[in-house]
Amino acid sequence: MSDQVSVMTGNEAAANAARLARVQVIAAYPITPQSPVVEQLAAWVESGELPAEFVAVESEHSAMTVCIGASTVGARTFTATSSNGLAYMTEQVWWAPGARLPIVMCVVNRAMAAPWNVLNDQQDSMSVRDAGWVQLFCRDNQEILDTTVQAYRIAERLHVPVMVCYDGFLLSHTMMPVAVPAPEQIDAFLPPFTEPFTVVDPGDPHNIGPVVMAEPRADETGATRGGYMEIRALHHRALLDALAVIPETDAEYASVVGRSWGGLTWEHLLDDAEVVLVAAGSLGTQLTVTAEQLRAEGVKAGVLGIRAYRPFPVEALRAKLAGRRLALVFDKALSYGYEGPICSDLRGAMLGADGAPAVFGAVCGLGGRDVSPEDLAEAARRALTDLDAGARTRETDWINLHLEG
Repeated sequence: MSDQVSVMTGNEAAANAARLARVQVIAAYPITPQSPVVEQLAAWVESGELPAEFVAVESEHSAMTVCIGASTVGARTFTATSSNGLAYMTEQVWWAPGARLPIVMCVVNRAMAAPWNVLNDQQDSMSVRDAGWVQLFCRDNQEILDTTVQAYRIAERLHVPVMVCYDGFLLSHTMMPVAVPAPEQIDAFLPPFTEPFTVVDPGDPHNIGPVVMAEPRADETGATRGGYMEIRALHHRALLDALAVIPETDAEYASVVGRSWGGLTWEHLLDDAEVVLVAAGSLGTQLTVTAEQLRAEGVKAGVLGIRAYRPFPVEALRAKLAGRRLALVFDKALSYGYEGPICSDLRGAMLGADGAPAVFGAVCGLGGRDVSPEDLAEAARRALTDLDAGARTRETDWINLHLEG
């Protein structure tokens, strides 16, 4: 059974994935550059092509609230947002994983305000990296479709929500050929969701999301139940379990559809690389060009792409970076007062690891600032110069920054 190849935007790829996943409830509030995702789904619901409930809400906070309610009673749910829309729903972004609800949300990465900017960086999803969601980053439109379908399998197996992140405009509005699997293939890969974490039974009513005390306590039957800290520890373990579930899901998807995305990470020219360029999202695709350019100059460069950012794949990264001279991390976000968030996490992961490379960081592309493969190559040359001079750490390199004075 062959896929049907169509030319579509990243937003259309996400909408097609939600349709293939047979979502039952869609909560929608518009924000650039996400809006076309839910607009396409609304058209399919209106035409009858997608038998689902489409709920147009008054805010992003309400959009996540609708998903929480629907997911609690066992419905397969979907929403999407960007930038300050994600910020507006932040209260409920924390509630969904705390309630162990398998919601899937596409975050079309866009710069945060103020000042207003509708172009791409990854500050929005990074701002909620610690909220307890699985975060998967996509490098092109095909990966958006396939990863969004996989997200439901991951979420429903682990009872945690999944955020599928992709770069605004660079992917959301860019047309690419995308192979759309047959519905029968996805049905074989993704059966109906039948095992919710919370069982809602009108004949046996219970409070959902009640106040939980610090210490374990007996419930109404006399059984001891964990306190707040035990609940958080179990949630944390579920995220750690995702380190195995994500690659397993990718392999299972490949066995049905024929495409694999590498599981936790992906690589290009990495086998003999001494200098490894690291990034998440479409920037990684640009880095493949950069690595090839550096190789033409005699630099053994390769690319290590971060597909799963949460949970952070520490052991996989240690294994792939052991014995390298340098890992240069390109972040499209900033942890203000420190450095890029991926750089921080990678530096921590490498601490004490055998054969760990030096880890340098660079920040680029904030608010849609242009960054070319040559810009990235020049940053790599600067990093190598510093490394050859004996540096093991250095300040963050800002690419294409034009400060006066």
